Amino acid sequence: MSQRIAVDLAKSYRLLNHGPTVMVASAHAGRRNLMSAAWSMPLDFAPPKVAVVIDKSTFTRELVEASGEFVLCVPSRAQARLALQVGAESGREVDKFAAHDIRYAPAARVGAPLVEGCLGWLECRLIPEPHIQQAYDLFLGEVVAAWADPEAFDDGHWKPGQGGQPSIHYVAGGHFFETGAGFEIPDVR
Repeated sequence: MSQRIAVDLAKSYRLLNHGPTVMVASAHAGRRNLMSAAWSMPLDFAPPKVAVVIDKSTFTRELVEASGEFVLCVPSRAQARLALQVGAESGREVDKFAAHDIRYAPAARVGAPLVEGCLGWLECRLIPEPHIQQAYDLFLGEVVAAWADPEAFDDGHWKPGQGGQPSIHYVAGGHFFETGAGFEIPDVR
């Protein structure tokens, strides 16, 4: 498994606060899947919660609804091709982990895997909200464990340059942009 450090749950929202593309890992009854999602966000602080859009037609949704769990994996620029590939295929037709030789490790608190090479991981338990799941394909999760690559994220903050592997943001049509240099504004209070 790639190196990872625990992230304080009170600061876990910072793994998503900058709006990166994520890969949603899921597993149930011996099956697993991975899909990309451009629409995810932190939702609350205590307990930490996230929101992610998972379309009705996806195998990931089937596994998430059956297991009540998922992992949001924050991919690096080096994984942009993988993010496109797993977003373009159906897990019902192909084992994406085998087809793309995706290395992973077991999560600490949920059954879905942690994809190696990512910058961050949020292990989530589904907060059932049938109405918004059906009406808007919006899934809510309580973050029960969070991890980060210590080269990219430490002490509750993204490091400058994210360890040389910046996170990615999907625009459309195979186009991404990467997270750029950070800057700080002194406290204005």
